[in-house]
Amino acid sequence: MRAVGQNDKKLPSRGARIGLAVLALATIASGCGQGGTDAEPASGQQPLQAPPARALDSYATKLRAAHAARAAAAKRWGLKRVPLTAPPPPKKKPEITTRDGFEVDGHRRLGLPPVFTTVPTKEKILFLTIDDGEEKDPAFLRMMSELKIPYTAFLSDYLVKEDYGYFRKMRDTGVGLHNHTLHHPYLPALSRARQKREICGMQKIIEKRYGKRPALFRPPYGNYNKDTLRVAKSCGITHVPLWNEEVFVDHWEYREWDRSLHPGDIVLTHFRGREDWDGTMPDMVRRFLNKITAEGYAVARLEDYL
Repeated sequence: MRAVGQNDKKLPSRGARIGLAVLALATIASGCGQGGTDAEPASGQQPLQAPPARALDSYATKLRAAHAARAAAAKRWGLKRVPLTAPPPPKKKPEITTRDGFEVDGHRRLGLPPVFTTVPTKEKILFLTIDDGEEKDPAFLRMMSELKIPYTAFLSDYLVKEDYGYFRKMRDTGVGLHNHTLHHPYLPALSRARQKREICGMQKIIEKRYGKRPALFRPPYGNYNKDTLRVAKSCGITHVPLWNEEVFVDHWEYREWDRSLHPGDIVLTHFRGREDWDGTMPDMVRRFLNKITAEGYAVARLEDYL
């Protein structure tokens, strides 16, 4: 059986967008009654009412306050620029298909979950995903919460069980917790029955501990075969996101030959600290955000596009 393997390893500024939003609201408030007379409504229609100025002022104040809070957090965490905010997700979610060369025999015929590294979109957005659960840094939780940066976690129980509560706090901030197997094995070397224990066993633990059965699965090292995907489908997995870039505390690695970011790319990193890196999780986040913000990218929530 063939195994599929991986190597595991400018928009306007937010301030400008806020200004435009406030300007648009002000225009709506002032543009309907210029000249001191009201236009007559068409027969059978109700007169149009301009939004109350007080509501407009309140909305503008909230926008300014939100931007000021994010700017203060960016400064507090040592970022070079305020991170950009992703646009709202599309009402119609994009069609996700398996990347060329990542298929297994009978992939479409069997209706197996798509394996992909990028989400189809023209927006300058990226998706941050973090694997395993080894490092449990409280500063990382504070940083991501204060900066309001979305991300998706893929967890392995042999590491997570040291502190289930840490990831419960993560879940409570809206982070999706998904499946990375019980013990992080090289799955293609295992029988189908053992793969099922690894994948479906982790499904049960995440549902028991965090209240929701995952829909996403990332195979350890990015390695899988047909049995992997058949087992994953059998226990509720709908998508298998891999990655197009990986960010470390001191460098980036790229899948594509152009060594560049692309709209919709999935970015991988790991829960790591000073024992493995020359730095901390917040140091890694700074490297990540400084680069993508300088290149005009915002971070979006992966689950919103699947």
